Amino acid sequence: MKQFLMAMVAMTFVPAMALSQDKTDPMKITVHAGDTALSATLDDTAAAQDFASMLPLTLTLEDYHGIEKVADLGRKLDASDSPDSYAPKGGDITQYAPWKNIAIFVAPFQASRGLVRLGEFDGDFSTLSRSGPIEVRIERAD
Repeated sequence: MKQFLMAMVAMTFVPAMALSQDKTDPMKITVHAGDTALSATLDDTAAAQDFASMLPLTLTLEDYHGIEKVADLGRKLDASDSPDSYAPKGGDITQYAPWKNIAIFVAPFQASRGLVRLGEFDGDFSTLSRSGPIEVRIERAD
C-alpha cells in the first residue's frame, strides 16, 4: 500500500514539476537614468529576446508628443510572433518598427500598427517623464 501511495504522489507532482521547469525565467533589465536605476521585465517574445541581444545600450531618449520617449535602435527587431498592432500603457517598453526606434510610453496611447511590445517597468518610472532629452543605459539586471 505504501508503494502504491508513493507512486500516486509521484505521478501527481512529477508532471507539474516538469512543466514548471520548461518555463523560462523572465528577463530582467535595468534602465539607468543618471543616478536612478529603474527595473523592468522583458516579455518572452522574439522581439524582446532580439532586443536583449543588443544590450547593453546607451541611448538618448527624446520627447515625442509628451506621450513617449524615443531613440533610434538602428534596426527592426524580430517581431515574427507579435500582433500587427498594440495599445500601449504608461510604463510599456516598445519598438515602433517602421521607424526602428525604441518607444518608452509615459502615458497610455491608442493601438498603433507596427508598435511591438518588448516589456514594462516593474515600478515607478517617473524619472523618464521629465521633459527634454534623457541619456539612459539599458542593461541586463544582475
